Amino acid sequence: MALHSLERIIPDEMDLSQKWSAETVQLHMERYQFASSFLKGDILDMACGTGYGAYVLATEAEKKVGSITAVDIDGTAIRYAQQRYAHPLISFVEADAMTFGEKNFYDTVVSLETIEHLPDPPAFLKHLNNLLRADGKLICSVPVTPSVDANPYHLHDFTEKSFEQLLWANGFIIQQKMIQVQPFSLFSIRKKKEKRSEGLRQNLIGYYSTHPGSLIKRIYSTLRFGFTNRYLVLQCVKK
Repeated sequence: MALHSLERIIPDEMDLSQKWSAETVQLHMERYQFASSFLKGDILDMACGTGYGAYVLATEAEKKVGSITAVDIDGTAIRYAQQRYAHPLISFVEADAMTFGEKNFYDTVVSLETIEHLPDPPAFLKHLNNLLRADGKLICSVPVTPSVDANPYHLHDFTEKSFEQLLWANGFIIQQKMIQVQPFSLFSIRKKKEKRSEGLRQNLIGYYSTHPGSLIKRIYSTLRFGFTNRYLVLQCVKK
């Protein structure tokens, strides 16, 4: 995946005069700030992207953190992170999220906006559970309004209920939650000149014609929540 894409946040290079860009950066930062309040010991930031979030964790929770291992499958993103967000507490590692790590090694795993990209969410959550020590914590987030229709990088849609059930079924007890809401306009987003917006699905009508279930989800979500994207951020403990 290219460094500049719909799925890569690069705060230094985004046009924050654009409302959508500024709100997107703010949402991502808020998730990491939420996570920083629960950190302890050895931390794993799984699917760290360009590294800005690991840096937030290192600087905001420095006294509570022993080490931060920040992992991403994209070598270009990892090299960028190593150059831009170097910190004594952080080790940036290029690796696959589904196979990386040592069993029962971490006190806290942070994995934000990751699970919706993976073919097998239950297997991923079981893997994260195995990486945590007995009293370990998981901080994770997903979109909980439809996203697969507009974002070709997403493989799964979740609701609050379905995601919470998925976590429970794979060994986690939810303790804290945060809902984020971001208003949107399909028309205004598509008019923006920012590089990230180029990754949005271009032919939604054609997509809906072959995926009618996605259209039903979109209509239901719009009727219930209006033109907003909603995100669920959870702090969980290992059962």
